[in-house]
Amino acid sequence: MATLHQYDYIFAFGVIFAFLDAWNIGANDVANSFATSVSSRSLTLMQAMVVATFCEFLGAVLVGSRVADTIRSKVISTSYFEQEPAVLMLTMVCALVGSSTWLSIATRVGLPVSTTRGKARRGKARRGDEAGAALAEDERGPIALRRDGSPRERGVIGAGIAALGGDGIVWGWKGVSQVFAAWAIAPCIAGCFGAILFLITKYGVLKRKNPLRAGFILIPFFFFITSGVLTMLVVWKGAHLTSSAPYLNLDELSAGVTLGAIFGVASVVTLFCVLFFLPFLHRRLVREDWTLKWYHVFFGPLLLRRGEVPPPPAGQRVNVVQDYYRGHKTREDLDRDGHSREIPDDIEGKEKEANVSTGSYTGSPTPTSTHPGALEHEELPAWKRWYMTPFDGPWYKPKNLPRAIVRGFFHGVDKDVVASQKKKSFLSGNLERTHATTPHYDNKTEHLYSFLQVLTAGVSSFGHGANDVSNAMGPFSAIYLVWSTGTLASKSPVPVWILAFGGASIVVGLWTYGYHIMRNLGNRITLHSPTRGFSMELGAAMTVILATRLALPVSTTQCIVGATVGVGLCSGNLRSVNWRMVLWSYAGWILTLPAAGLVAGCLMAIIVNAPQWGNST
Repeated sequence: MATLHQYDYIFAFGVIFAFLDAWNIGANDVANSFATSVSSRSLTLMQAMVVATFCEFLGAVLVGSRVADTIRSKVISTSYFEQEPAVLMLTMVCALVGSSTWLSIATRVGLPVSTTRGKARRGKARRGDEAGAALAEDERGPIALRRDGSPRERGVIGAGIAALGGDGIVWGWKGVSQVFAAWAIAPCIAGCFGAILFLITKYGVLKRKNPLRAGFILIPFFFFITSGVLTMLVVWKGAHLTSSAPYLNLDELSAGVTLGAIFGVASVVTLFCVLFFLPFLHRRLVREDWTLKWYHVFFGPLLLRRGEVPPPPAGQRVNVVQDYYRGHKTREDLDRDGHSREIPDDIEGKEKEANVSTGSYTGSPTPTSTHPGALEHEELPAWKRWYMTPFDGPWYKPKNLPRAIVRGFFHGVDKDVVASQKKKSFLSGNLERTHATTPHYDNKTEHLYSFLQVLTAGVSSFGHGANDVSNAMGPFSAIYLVWSTGTLASKSPVPVWILAFGGASIVVGLWTYGYHIMRNLGNRITLHSPTRGFSMELGAAMTVILATRLALPVSTTQCIVGATVGVGLCSGNLRSVNWRMVLWSYAGWILTLPAAGLVAGCLMAIIVNAPQWGNST
């Protein structure tokens, strides 16, 4: 029950800007996490949205933090607000305004801004704007800025200098220097992990005489490694926050139990892979069974006794696997067509699927298997044709309104992200030439790794929701606490509805505008495929785990960009990486630090020091 009714308007503003902040996290941070899976075609945009929706929301509600400090990211000492708790409400609203304003601008211009950090995975934007708002509010001296109980960390450079001067900033390793160092350390470590993983795949599988056979041998090993690493990601990151999911007691797990959980999960997943997944893939890829459905995977070894593959219906051609490289030209294609040929706006719709044998990989090609007579372009399903049909008159007519609502709901997923990435711009440069320097490999072998990439993306998304949605809702939970109780507490329960509100807001942002960030990453940095995308995502996850144990403040965006560059350089050519997009990503990281803090700090300073009727002296 609300206590401070006189400040209902502050709470209302908190709700609005908390939604906008979480919406931007979905449209930016979550979107850049799934850009790799969509760009490699392991997931369609619709499939990525569905996976992210379930994983982010369930991670937030089921495993999210139930108890949090008054400010969830532990940025501001609440002792300065004990006499005036309502001022904390105002401070947190300004923090949300600063964060959401900067994130809205960054998302609109296509800057991939990380809103979370490694060890505690705090938002860079949020740490900046909370510190900025608090520093502007308090004139008594430096406000204690903490990072998970470690020595004090003094906010963002711009807002901190404006309020306290240069002496009020901790420039050493425990302060600003560590943030700066992370911009180089995180991408380099992730790039090394990603490159090592891809080189193992490249020389152990892709360039072998029979890459598909080599892939079948190595894929259980990768399932073991991937599931083990992802289990570490969930357990260690969840256990790091002692208040995270107390009913699971992750923080109380001993080293032996933790290792047992990691190896146990990895072993079970690998056993499932060998008993069920490999027979399914053998039937589909080796026997080329076009009648196989996804649920046949549960038949396991019985698939090996399945009869002969029936011929396809007359006049149809059935693709066993898709061409993961369609629309991406090789060097031979460019030489044949001419380097100056303009790229059409919709490559996916105008180019026919190319046989993978035109690729430049080494070894015996195993081209995409097709049966004569297939349709080059799949027709839209009936439900999609219904709402995509042009309106008969204005959209707001009663007969058109249902279709208009459905079309608006699916606006963010009815996008061809891969085709959009091909459109020329200053940042994209000449992507045809960049992609032409990257070898193409066997599609069937690439297909093996698409499942690993989906597993990596899904579990990483679950961990993101579990550990970060509560951080995103930190300022709002502080607003709600003060508004509903009129007091402060060192620790406060975070209601489940706030976690659900944050998770839902993130999902809405991803569905409605996530495509915008996705098309600015992925193939715009280097050519993606399932083997490359898997190496990038697992390399980024391994870097986050390492940073978690070493208390390095890295971000997932830094890690995925670094892993992408590392894998791209494995082609042996610096031109395989679009360095303009890499510099653009760095610009987003650098600008985030001062931008959000300055907005929040200036807004707080104006409000607190503004003249009032009867008190203008």
